[in-house]
Amino acid sequence: MPSVMFGQGGDVTELDDYDLADIQVAGELIAVTLSGPDTYYEYRGQGFGLQFSIAEAYARSIGARLRMEIANDTAELLRKLSVGEADMIAYPLPADSLSGGNSRHKFVSIHKEWLVRSSSPALAESAAAWWTDDTRAQFQALEQMRTRPRKTSTRPSRPPMLSRQKGVISNYDALFIRHSAIVGWDWRLIAAQCYQESAFDPRAISWAGAQGLMQIMPGTASRLGLTRSDVFDPELNIEAACRYLRHLSEVFSDIPNRSERINFVLAAYNGGTGHVRDAMSLARKNGRNPQRWADVDPFILRLSQPQYYRDPVVKFGYLRGSETSGYVRQIQSRWASYRGSAPAHHSSLAPSIGSSSKGKSSSSRIRSREEFMTDSAFWGK
Repeated sequence: MPSVMFGQGGDVTELDDYDLADIQVAGELIAVTLSGPDTYYEYRGQGFGLQFSIAEAYARSIGARLRMEIANDTAELLRKLSVGEADMIAYPLPADSLSGGNSRHKFVSIHKEWLVRSSSPALAESAAAWWTDDTRAQFQALEQMRTRPRKTSTRPSRPPMLSRQKGVISNYDALFIRHSAIVGWDWRLIAAQCYQESAFDPRAISWAGAQGLMQIMPGTASRLGLTRSDVFDPELNIEAACRYLRHLSEVFSDIPNRSERINFVLAAYNGGTGHVRDAMSLARKNGRNPQRWADVDPFILRLSQPQYYRDPVVKFGYLRGSETSGYVRQIQSRWASYRGSAPAHHSSLAPSIGSSSKGKSSSSRIRSREEFMTDSAFWGK
């Protein structure tokens, strides 16, 4: 049986008996934790972190999907659980954090790792039975394997330019030229981003599961209208990525300077819109210009430090900031190199170079931009 830990305070009316069966009917388990590299963080729309992995596995075991939320401190963790904004706390709280009036509700501790309300006895019993003595160690090993950078491409690395003398960047230049019009960017910028993503390898898969030339995450690919096989098709991958870049450009339309906006879009493509907005909020709070990348980039880097990713103005928590900062910097540098070496257009390139769409136009296999941009289910929160 799980041990019971009690919050301090006066008598209050208990929450409705929202328990395991209700969670299963709703199909969603809501867990709250503190953001961090060892608990929970998002990278390209995918959750990572030990507490996330464990809670996700438990949610699947009860037939529910996991919704992980973050709090800024332990007091907020307890408040969210107390008022029913979460079904459990997925964070190992020390016993003394429950003293001193932090909460007015009774809680059940699950193997000193999670807390649930005592008014959810079936959930407490289920979670306690699911945990074993080596659950943490098992998932720790799995998470380390999951996040370990690895090379999954079987092809040799490609040079950043096929021919400087001829001004040819890659075998996919015609596709960059064709589809860069979707976002209104210089095609050489799309090429620079593609090299940063995959080194022009259409079969590349990253440690996080991003796929294809423009390294689109599976969930994003699905929302962009790409099937599992489509994502490895050069033309379909590039076209979908340009539609996504167009969306991000519209998201950051509040940045009036077009050149500045490119930096924010690239950062969001890599690290996520929410994290970029967090860095902008930190810049504003610290007296810097939130619409100037040189002022925001330092706070992108600081989002890997607890005192910043747990700041009250930060909504999306921890970010691998050095990766996102370096991503923007390296693409900009490569784009400058390409502008000095490749012409703005390749009139000699056939428009079908790099395409493997089996005779079908991309518009017949990818949802229209209008359908994509109005799909509220994709953009969600």
